[in-house]
Amino acid sequence: MIDTIFLWIAAGLTLAIFSFLYKDNPFYKVAEHIYVGSAASFWFLYLWFFDVEPKILGPFKEVFHAYGFWGMWAHFGATQWILFIPIFLSICMLLRFIPPVAWLSRWAIAFTVGMAAGLGITGALQGYIVPQTQATLLPVWSGDLLTSFNNIIIIVATLTTLVYFFFSREHKGIIGGFAKIGITFIMIAFGASFGYTVMARISLLIGRIHFLIFEWLGSLF
Repeated sequence: MIDTIFLWIAAGLTLAIFSFLYKDNPFYKVAEHIYVGSAASFWFLYLWFFDVEPKILGPFKEVFHAYGFWGMWAHFGATQWILFIPIFLSICMLLRFIPPVAWLSRWAIAFTVGMAAGLGITGALQGYIVPQTQATLLPVWSGDLLTSFNNIIIIVATLTTLVYFFFSREHKGIIGGFAKIGITFIMIAFGASFGYTVMARISLLIGRIHFLIFEWLGSLF
């Protein structure tokens, strides 16, 4: 019985979302609000049970259960004391909603943005830029005609794309020719990326249509 109820709820919400193909309507708005609200609730619970509870409250719970509230303070180690820094920054972020002390939230935001920028630059260099540079240093002739042709395409595409983004010189003459070749490769890359995006959306559509036909209507007939 419960499975049947949830099956009809899922089918109803799916049809409500699809109703937007006709025009904006109250059924679509209700389904949209339910989706956004459930997604927000899911991420709140996910962050609580996988981040806040195990990484912040967990170390304090261990000492609390062993020594009690008054005795745990004398048995805090570096693991517990260092956690007061993210706790303080988290409280500062929440002070954003209190106008007289809202300026304290800038400290936490500045720290978070700076840390994210540092990690992002390091991650991009180690995980993307350096490996991509190494992958571009390919032999022009590898002993196999098809592999050599593929290597030449990668080298030419990389160099001409970099020339296109070289704005210190006007794109005329040889530089202009290389830039036109580079923008051709850029358009091919954008087209492939857009194609992958459309393919992913189509696969989601096929999944929902399969659900409606074989699971929902299949349960009726």
